[in-house]
Amino acid sequence: MSDPAKTRRHAERVKELVASLVRELKDPRLGMLTVTDARITGDLRDAQVFYTVLGDATEQASTAAALESAKGMLRSRVGHALGLRHSPSLTFVLDNVQDHAKEIDDLLAAARHRDAEVQRLAAGKQYAGDADPYKTDDEDEDDADERVGAEENR
Repeated sequence: MSDPAKTRRHAERVKELVASLVRELKDPRLGMLTVTDARITGDLRDAQVFYTVLGDATEQASTAAALESAKGMLRSRVGHALGLRHSPSLTFVLDNVQDHAKEIDDLLAAARHRDAEVQRLAAGKQYAGDADPYKTDDEDEDDADERVGAEENR
């Protein structure tokens, strides 16, 4: 196992290297690509590279195919630049940040709508039961006197 700080440094370096090397690729299938993150295992043998692609599903699929075909070249260049004994194998993972953000926004909008509906339904309504369901100080003193009397009778 490697030092966690060293692993983070190598992961950041892999991210930077892949981002710069992707710009050099001449593959027409490659879309508007952004490398968002990279994670590397503790033994520095496997690296996951997260990326986003601007466009629809067909552009995402063609970009994934272009990255898979360039994986060997990218791995050798990254391994050489890192100076490690073994070049880490690269796995490219599509990072759907936009889809997740849209889903969260939709959930928040639905929650705001439900809150507004609850507020509308609750307007003018009253609580069932007492206005103040909690005991007051006077009642607490009476209960304490009853407990003391019960303990003395034992």
